[in-house]
Amino acid sequence: MTTTEAPSRANTLGSISSNSTMHDGRIDTHHHILPPAYAAWLDRHGIRDGDRPLPEWSVQGALDLMDDNGIVASILSVSTPGVHLGDGGEARRMARTVNEFTAGIVSRCPDRFGHFATLPLPDIDAALEEVAYAFDCLDADGIVLLGNVGGAYLGDVSLDPLMAELDRRRATILVHPCALPGAEVPGLPAYAADFLLDTTRAAINLARSGCLERFPNLKIILSHAGGFLPFAAQRLAASCSVDGDSEGGIARLKRFYFDTALSSSSYALPSLLSFAEPTHITFGSDWPFATRERSAFYRQVLDDYPLTEAQRLAIGRGNAERLLPRLATALADGGRLNG
Repeated sequence: MTTTEAPSRANTLGSISSNSTMHDGRIDTHHHILPPAYAAWLDRHGIRDGDRPLPEWSVQGALDLMDDNGIVASILSVSTPGVHLGDGGEARRMARTVNEFTAGIVSRCPDRFGHFATLPLPDIDAALEEVAYAFDCLDADGIVLLGNVGGAYLGDVSLDPLMAELDRRRATILVHPCALPGAEVPGLPAYAADFLLDTTRAAINLARSGCLERFPNLKIILSHAGGFLPFAAQRLAASCSVDGDSEGGIARLKRFYFDTALSSSSYALPSLLSFAEPTHITFGSDWPFATRERSAFYRQVLDDYPLTEAQRLAIGRGNAERLLPRLATALADGGRLNG
C-alpha cells in the first residue's frame, strides 16, 4: 500500500478508540469483518447466517471485543459465502471493495489489525490478479480460502496455478468452511456440523492430492481446530498418504496449523493438543459470528485449561507472529513507540 493511498481509505473510518498499550495480548487469526457495502450486498441476495440474521459489525465493536479478551491484534477476514454468488464480474468488484475497505482499517491501526484478502474464485485469472493487488498494493497478511468452491475442494488440480503463486509468495492461508455441496439437513444449520465436515474434507484433499509437497512454502491454518481432523486423524491418515501408510498420512496432516475458534472447549482441546504440534495452534475468536458472550466463554475455557506457560504463549501469540511477519513487526514497532 502506498502512503498516498492509505489516508484516503482510512479517513472513511471515522474516530477509532483503542487500547494501544496492550503489548502482551493474544493475536486473533480468526476474526471476521462485514464491511457495510458487503453486508448490504449479502442482504440484497438474501444471505443469512444459517438460521440467523447477519451479525452487527463495526471497527469499534471489534476493538471492544479485543480489549475485553486480551487480544492485542486481529487478522480480519470475510466469512462464508465469500464474494462469488454466481456472477463473476460482481464477484471481482466485491472482492476489490472488501479488500480495499479492510486494508484501510489496517492502515489506520497497523498494530491492532491485519487482513487475509478474499479472492473471486472460481475465476483463477481474476483470483491471481487480486492476489497481486492484495499483496503488492494492500499489504495483505495472507489469503482466506473457502474449503470448497462449487464442490471443488482445495487440493483440486484446477487450483494449482493459484497455489503456485501463493507458494511463491510464501503465503499464509486461512481455510474457512462453507456449505457442503449438497442439501442441508432440514432444521440443522450448516454452521452446526456441516462446516466442520467441510474443513475436514478440505484438509484431506489438500493432503491426499500432494498439494502440501508441490507447494511446500504454504502455511495453512484450518478453522475451528480442523473440524473433525484431530479427533479422527488416525482413521483419516491412510487416505491422506501416497501409499495408504498411516504414518505418512499423519505426517502430512500435522503440517497444518489449527485455530481455536469455537474449539477451545474442555472436550475439544485434549484432542487438538494431543494431535497438533505445539507450534501449530493459533488463537481464534470467530467474532462477530460468535457473539461477545460466546467468544468470552471459549476464551475463558482456554485460559482455565492446564497448559504450560510455553504452550500458552505459543497459542496466544508466538505462533501467529511467526506466520504473520508484517504484523509482528508492527507490534514490535508499536511497543517501542508506546512503551
